[in-house]
Amino acid sequence: MNQNKSMFASERNGTMAGQIIKKVKALFQWGKILLPLNQLRYFPPRFVIRDPIAEGVKKAFKMDFETAVIVYNIKNLQELSDQLGETEYVRFISLMKKTFQKVIAQEVNDDLIALHDYYSDGLALFIRVNHNIHSVSDIDSTMKKILRESEKMMFPELGQIKPKFETGYMFIQRKHYSIQESIYKAHQQAVAMAEKRVKTEFNEMVYSISKIISQKDIHILAQPIITLATGEVRAWEMLTRGPKGTTLENPLQLFSVARQTGMLYNLEMIVFEKILQQIISTGCTQEIFINFTPITLGNQRFVRDIKETLQRYSEISPKQMIFEITERDSIEGMDHFIYNIKVLRTLGFRIAIDDTGAGYASLNSISEILPDIIKIDRAVIQDIDKNTVKESLLKGLLLVAKETGSIVVAEGIESKEEESVLARNKVDLAQGYLYARPGVLNRSLEIAMD
Repeated sequence: MNQNKSMFASERNGTMAGQIIKKVKALFQWGKILLPLNQLRYFPPRFVIRDPIAEGVKKAFKMDFETAVIVYNIKNLQELSDQLGETEYVRFISLMKKTFQKVIAQEVNDDLIALHDYYSDGLALFIRVNHNIHSVSDIDSTMKKILRESEKMMFPELGQIKPKFETGYMFIQRKHYSIQESIYKAHQQAVAMAEKRVKTEFNEMVYSISKIISQKDIHILAQPIITLATGEVRAWEMLTRGPKGTTLENPLQLFSVARQTGMLYNLEMIVFEKILQQIISTGCTQEIFINFTPITLGNQRFVRDIKETLQRYSEISPKQMIFEITERDSIEGMDHFIYNIKVLRTLGFRIAIDDTGAGYASLNSISEILPDIIKIDRAVIQDIDKNTVKESLLKGLLLVAKETGSIVVAEGIESKEEESVLARNKVDLAQGYLYARPGVLNRSLEIAMD
């Protein structure tokens, strides 16, 4: 890995990388067009109550997906009803449903379970979530994008009277005696998140996440990153879990609640300190990948807090650590983000961009950040041995990496066939279930299943 890479790359590299990124985007869009679009399923509550949703959730669980419910509540529904009159109100409700259906069909695609209006004050969207690909910020950005695009389509037809939406989301628990009860509970929690109501589940979740942060009640797992040419462990990615045996043990639940209650930054800083403690307790000298959201990395306090934390663990060098940026949040408008990245590099930290190839955000970020490491998303790697378009995408991303001087890590390898394609294309590093599942790292630098 190039330890002497300049903090500011040359204009030539940035320009060349930009040209390659455009070509990769075109390949990515081509691959996306070839994917089938599932027909949107909408269940009016009078005709179908919950069984189709329960069946969809059960099916997703059997396929090892998580499931989530996103709610869109209309805050001023009574006001709209009074002002519009019966005929126009009925037209508005019809327009709202059709608009959301159209946008959801474009944005959610194969991951859709159902769109439902349990109650008259909004809609509930049920989706499946691949925890190997999606992150909490991915759910959050999808929720916001659906609302933004729906408002853009609806508002020109509504004139001066417009709905005011509240949004929230929650993951549906697997470990429950009744799928229907789990769905109902998650929906109620999502509504509470949307409405931020006093004396509701929202306050309970604020209390739970506050307690976790105050007690630092999380545990850290590790997954090895392998040098593809030799099979040796080069680094470890550190992964977060909440309190064992609770609903917040699942990282999607944990980070979604933290994000929606305004405690994401505090949680991520606790995770950072816990990882430093684990480095010391295990005596690990290999490289460590630590995930941070752009929201946290762009926080004005971030560099100061990182320095203060490192002072308490002075035996650990920043050169051992790679800060891995999830690509789900756009860095646009984050005044401190690029500045913080530059300062972190002067301290010795290296920067990786996660989930490259899963969307356009990371491709746009590469030319701005010029990362030391590019991690190629599981969406590109899965069944790459059977898909020539995906191999073309991989080659394009490798060209981008070459121009920016970045090391490449392929994520989510599950078969020898996938590994052989990566080896053929001279990918540097690999990570996935083929080598090991996340587990507890011990002093022998081996992992045991949690």
